[in-house]
Amino acid sequence: MADFLLPNMHTPQNAVQKRLAGPIHAERHVRVICIGAGASGLLLAYKLQRHFQNFSLTVYEKNEEVSGTWYENKYPGCACDVPAHNYTWSFEPKLDWSAVYAGSREIYDYFNGFTKKHGLDKFIKTKHQVSHAKWNDSKAGYDVQVKNLRDGSTTEDYCDILVNASGILNNWRWPAIPGLHDYKGTLLHTANWDPNIDLRGKHVGLIGNGSSGIQVLPTIQPHVEQVTTFIREPTWVSPVQGLEQHVFSAEEKEAFANKPGELLDYRKNVERGLNGQFGIFLKDTKTNTETHAYMKAQMKEKLKNDFLEQKLIPEWAVGCRRLTPGVGYLESLGKPNVNVVYGEINKVTEKGCVCDDGKEYPIDVLICATGFDTSFKPRFPVINGEGKNLQDEWALNAESYMGVAASGFPNYMIFLGPNCPIGNGPVLCAIECQADYICKLIDRYQTHNIRTFAPTKDAISDFVAHKDEFMKRSVWADPCRSWYKAGTQNPDTITALWPGSTLHYMEALAALRMEDYEVKYQGNRFAWLGNGYSQTELDDTADWAYYIREHDDGEPLSLDVRRRILNKSGTVASNVGVNFSGKDTGGDQVQSKI
Repeated sequence: MADFLLPNMHTPQNAVQKRLAGPIHAERHVRVICIGAGASGLLLAYKLQRHFQNFSLTVYEKNEEVSGTWYENKYPGCACDVPAHNYTWSFEPKLDWSAVYAGSREIYDYFNGFTKKHGLDKFIKTKHQVSHAKWNDSKAGYDVQVKNLRDGSTTEDYCDILVNASGILNNWRWPAIPGLHDYKGTLLHTANWDPNIDLRGKHVGLIGNGSSGIQVLPTIQPHVEQVTTFIREPTWVSPVQGLEQHVFSAEEKEAFANKPGELLDYRKNVERGLNGQFGIFLKDTKTNTETHAYMKAQMKEKLKNDFLEQKLIPEWAVGCRRLTPGVGYLESLGKPNVNVVYGEINKVTEKGCVCDDGKEYPIDVLICATGFDTSFKPRFPVINGEGKNLQDEWALNAESYMGVAASGFPNYMIFLGPNCPIGNGPVLCAIECQADYICKLIDRYQTHNIRTFAPTKDAISDFVAHKDEFMKRSVWADPCRSWYKAGTQNPDTITALWPGSTLHYMEALAALRMEDYEVKYQGNRFAWLGNGYSQTELDDTADWAYYIREHDDGEPLSLDVRRRILNKSGTVASNVGVNFSGKDTGGDQVQSKI
């Protein structure tokens, strides 16, 4: 059978002749380049290694080590806002997380350990940054320029399929405040943290109350002389009921490690609860209303300050901005050495910040917890056959095909592209879904005589129109300032999120819709039929009469039956209103969410 694994022959005539000489679905060699060895890139490497043969893969990673954002972010208090036991691959649990919300170092260790366990290092080149990719029409693939960050040299590589797994929250940026770099004290950004900095005894200024700022404050507050935190807008800060921070005891870790089913049951209950939150994001649902009341009460109880309650508790709906558990944050705002300045910073001077109250606030260290460029534009030029750069195409409004591909850019796939479920519910299962989808496309490309594939403009236009209509019913369209809306001409356009739940996304991407793609072939589109032999006949160890049976045990032919088998329909008494312990809390019926 190995004789019919086709090499990648870039002369179209030779490639077609080779395919015609082989059996149906002969696997030609496919060359894949992946940009980024964060969670997504590592998963793609794992999936290709597990499911494919006759391929080559190089994962280029700009950092010294793998794990992406969890290698890069080392600021005090850096953690994930997803429960740790559910911030793992569905098939790869970790037994010994320290707490419900684990720190960045633990998460780095998980992904680094995943890399070592499965031998993925052989695919990865660290300290190598992709700087340019251009479509080569004669070869039907991409010429890719790669800079070696160790010696500064640049090399050329080539791939049939280019996968961008560089992520969303990795291109950090300074805030656009006049005079910022005139500041004479120590200037830091949370995403570019100096591990040698000593904050003890210092007066620290902290700009921002997004996720990173919320994590930094309670971590540094006990150790500094004073913190002046600059906040310009309210935000919802509280864990969802049932997912409060909790440090796992030795007994709990022992049970997770050694009691059969204990950890699986825990993970499933948390995941069911996370998936059951989707009603929060739809206007006027019972889940949204009850969560609003719960979080408001929690914030008032922790703030215990009329001024802060008035300024920091939003009027807009829960979920309009990304929710954060904010462990210890609200309590820290009331500490004697914390000064809250609410409003805009007009400028930064050599000594500190001048705010719209007219006062200057001198500080020793200024920490900018001000986030990332979330416009979805690639960080390097991606040039198609018409000379168009995807950076320019997405300069004002990033429009993708279901978060995984771009019109007009053939053989180019994306992890966590525009309008994927980055904030709709559990996220790693969505990345798994995208990896499976990309692998299905690679499989189709490899076993057919496909030259190029890319989603059509019409398909993306229809998807975007559906998405925009759906968003009108979501809380994400409320008048809050959110990176979910970044990079668009219309501030009400939601570019980051999927129009549905995470489970909805997984079902939407379960099968390829090739009718949404423009597919071009090398030679006759039926050349994949080959020389008339099946793959089965070429396998001497296969049962050449496998279809002769005593009863019908074939796979279901309907989507409905396949889905019910996959999701084990009928095995759970009821998911209506379950909380994270698996108990019924009387939440929304599914029908009321639609």
